Amino acid sequence: MSEGDYVDLTLNPERFTGYTGPSAHRVWSSIYEENCFGVSQFDTLGAFSGDDSLLDGDGQCLEQRVYYKIISGLHASISTHICQEDFNQTTGKWGPNLQCFISRIASHPERLEYIYFNTVLLLRAVARIGPYLSAYDYCGIPDTHPGEADAFTLEKLKDVVSIAQNVGRFDETVLFKGENAAILKEEFKQHFRNVSRIMDCVGCDKCRLWGKVQTSGVGTALKILFELDETALDPKLNHNLLSRSEVVSLINTLHRFTESLVAVENFRKMWAEQDRGGQGRLLDSTVEKSAEGAAKAVGEGKYSAHHYVTGNHI
Repeated sequence: MSEGDYVDLTLNPERFTGYTGPSAHRVWSSIYEENCFGVSQFDTLGAFSGDDSLLDGDGQCLEQRVYYKIISGLHASISTHICQEDFNQTTGKWGPNLQCFISRIASHPERLEYIYFNTVLLLRAVARIGPYLSAYDYCGIPDTHPGEADAFTLEKLKDVVSIAQNVGRFDETVLFKGENAAILKEEFKQHFRNVSRIMDCVGCDKCRLWGKVQTSGVGTALKILFELDETALDPKLNHNLLSRSEVVSLINTLHRFTESLVAVENFRKMWAEQDRGGQGRLLDSTVEKSAEGAAKAVGEGKYSAHHYVTGNHI
């Protein structure tokens, strides 16, 4: 319902594009470095119901830790998609690249944890807005048969909402409490808006497309969890709660994260099929590449060795 380019996402899948090097590194570097709350580290506590250690940590508040988990999980999920749909320049074929996955994700277990974290957050958002999604007019466009199309879409969506209600166990009520809640929430929002603006700097069209879709999807989930009360979620009282682009982004982002988890299982099977010699060579190559990357980053004066190794997987 607005000006812009309309793209069929099914015809433009997220995969390896060859977009790498200094330009790509600057984008992720900016996302991590320019959106900090004044602290450089974060622990791996989870915002899940029943976790008694939610407010413990290394001096960071829970909201800061959640923010970094969201960003790191988004980065890790995108990296998983790239490794799953890699282009082998020798064979000219698309397929999973186990070495890529080990180097980018598996050798850093917290990154896989954050993919799960984001998936649960998205599922919780879908569960919370389930009635609105179930009443949404998905196919009310000219030159179609909306009755039949809507019935098919709503049937599929009903299954998604049902799954989300069963497994979306993220507890948003533990966040933004206390005297600084309003300030933290506004800072959280501003940081995430900045991520979306930084995505505009991506030089690869397809990378920018999927980066914007998934940033918007996570942003929509955060809006649902932290901005809307129960009255606002009522589809009878608020027909225009979300824009069509927000609905599309939310569902497609949830799809991308669940596809990441499917890819993880595929890589686990590929690893299990390797003999000990093959596993050793993969790990040796990973260590060698990590050392080379850290040395290069430090040599260029961009990051400390600690920064490179501990979390921001530039």
